[in-house]
Amino acid sequence: MNDLDKKYFADLLKRYRNGKATEEEINFLVAYYNVFDINEDAIDETDNTHSESVKHRLKSRIDEQIGFNNTNHYKSVWLRYAAAAVILIGIMAGGYTFFSRKHKTQQLATVTDVAPGGNKAVLTLGNGQRIVLDDSGKGEIARQAGISITKTADGQIIYKTAGNTDNADQPAVQNTVSTPKGGQYTVILPDGTSVFLNAASTITYPSYFAGNERLVKLNGEAYFEVTKNKAMPFRVSSNNQVVEVLGTHFNINAYTDEGVIKTTLLEGSVKVISGASAITIKPGQQAVVNGSSISSKQVDLDEEIAWKNGVFAFEDADLRSVMRQVSRWYDVDVVYDDNLPDDKFYGEISRNSKLSEVFKILELNNFKFTLKGKTVTVSYAPKAL
Repeated sequence: MNDLDKKYFADLLKRYRNGKATEEEINFLVAYYNVFDINEDAIDETDNTHSESVKHRLKSRIDEQIGFNNTNHYKSVWLRYAAAAVILIGIMAGGYTFFSRKHKTQQLATVTDVAPGGNKAVLTLGNGQRIVLDDSGKGEIARQAGISITKTADGQIIYKTAGNTDNADQPAVQNTVSTPKGGQYTVILPDGTSVFLNAASTITYPSYFAGNERLVKLNGEAYFEVTKNKAMPFRVSSNNQVVEVLGTHFNINAYTDEGVIKTTLLEGSVKVISGASAITIKPGQQAVVNGSSISSKQVDLDEEIAWKNGVFAFEDADLRSVMRQVSRWYDVDVVYDDNLPDDKFYGEISRNSKLSEVFKILELNNFKFTLKGKTVTVSYAPKAL
């Protein structure tokens, strides 16, 4: 792969991650893995002899790019991804049309599939009232203690001081927004802080902030854009840690099945407290709480908040870590066959993909994923050399 190809592909990924890729570019990235299934129906060309030549060159270049041999046939998804993409760039530039729609439709028609997650959540008010947010229309959905709770057209919940503040002297009550597996949601808290909730997550917060702190409680994962207020620090309590900020952007991953709590800072400064230990991190750093210990390290910010930008991003990720993300977003259970290898995954997959498309990409690492009902069975299926 030459430097120009690498730059083109890196730029394409960056545009995709930032939501600036064209529909054609998105389709290209989602379809890349189909190069491994090229057959007679997959190349639309009248010259059969030349078609065979194209396919032969395609296979040769894939083998060359990914180093497919006896000693190194477990190359990462990322390298396969880059190689396949560059191959497509070169051949598409030559005027060939790939990926017969008819062939692709027939192939997926026999697979039980699951749609990706979306904006789904339940708001529980202080009086116990539950509001299913994905079923609610836009506009005001509740009012409490002088605060109006509004749902916007693009699926956000916003807290604002109501026009009639007769109840403003009432004590604040605790509200909770919970996303199910396969759900995500954005909440604008009473102080203007934006909270982006990932799947299977819960945030609890007061109907308005008073006193000398802004305290919220998180289970799961959320990205915070905190409104600055030096007189009233913003604190996030999750499991056995507290994150304290004055105003900044950061991500907290506090799923109980992950084993550790990860707080990643994008800008500003945050203090992470766990028991008697505390650490302050800078932008680009991540605090990791493991039991009673806290450590920090430099991380790839794009990877850590990829979920917020609609992407699964893997960098040296093990199979179970990958599947925990898949399980939450597609609302499926996962079981594993015995004796699976410890292969690592690299690369990106759109969270807008159907589950079958995700499986097809992950299967490039020699695993097989079988879906029955809402249970995925993972097995090892090395490809013949």
